[in-house]
Amino acid sequence: MYQVSELQSLFRNYLDQNQFLQEPQGLYEPINYILNLGGKRLRPVLLLMGCNLFDENVEQALPASYAIEIFHNFSLLHDDIMDEAPLRRGQPTVHVKYNQNTGILSGDVMLVYSYEYLLQLKPKVNISNIIQIFNKVAIEVCEGQQHDMDFETRNDVTIPEYLKMIEQKTAALIAGGLKIGGLIGGASSADANHLYEFGRNIGIAFQLQDDILDTYGDPEKFGKKVGGDIVQNKKTFLVLKTLEVGDKDQQNRLSKLMNTETTNELVKIKEVKSIFDSLQIRQLSEQLMEEYLSKAFDHLNRINVAKERKLILENLANQLMGREV
Repeated sequence: MYQVSELQSLFRNYLDQNQFLQEPQGLYEPINYILNLGGKRLRPVLLLMGCNLFDENVEQALPASYAIEIFHNFSLLHDDIMDEAPLRRGQPTVHVKYNQNTGILSGDVMLVYSYEYLLQLKPKVNISNIIQIFNKVAIEVCEGQQHDMDFETRNDVTIPEYLKMIEQKTAALIAGGLKIGGLIGGASSADANHLYEFGRNIGIAFQLQDDILDTYGDPEKFGKKVGGDIVQNKKTFLVLKTLEVGDKDQQNRLSKLMNTETTNELVKIKEVKSIFDSLQIRQLSEQLMEEYLSKAFDHLNRINVAKERKLILENLANQLMGREV
């Protein structure tokens, strides 16, 4: 079994060997730029781990892992344009560094190349099945982004709607990558489905944790400004749960805070947190997060391989969810 660091190195070498160096430079340079901004390469590494669960030959899954990473960065590139985001991983976004039209066109060709790399899989793999899974994931990511944008102008978002949105926008690509990796490695249909459900539940739990850390995390450990979701009036699980369980006064106070422009962000964050604290919203959020984690590990346990082969996935999931608050 490969270690996570070994899979990261293997993927990084593959990425380096498959840079987009062709002409026209104005189309392909922005692709290399966003692909080389860094990050943990979580999605491609998880795909390789899904393959390695069943087969030691993880090199056979490298084209698919690159396809997943290209698609992920394509979605980030277009999301940044829609959000008018100036920074990505601390660096200028593609549309800021180059221009918006370049960002759109480079993103478009990235989507095409994600399929090109899927088609490089060895003949023994059922490529038609792999592409069907990939298509389902790609559609869900787009649907999740649309729901996220729709929520910005809605005041009636429900918790089930929010959970569905994060399942599509965040969890689907993690789940789909794991399932594709498993199938490349020779997993049965049942085991591949358990891998998918493991990834789906981990992805939802991960986003719920992100919601919690945005309000309650240590900024030095979290890596982002704490309270950013509150300042941006985002309808996170914490906000929606407060509107569900709070009394009329608490609901009205939160709604007013989330719908009123403020010149003092620190005061707004403090007031919103005080409402959360009065209703134990953090604890309720952590409880739901743990429920999704439990579902994830139940599916991992049901995969028909030796327990020691599953430890690397279990340990990585625990590391992802074990960030200190």
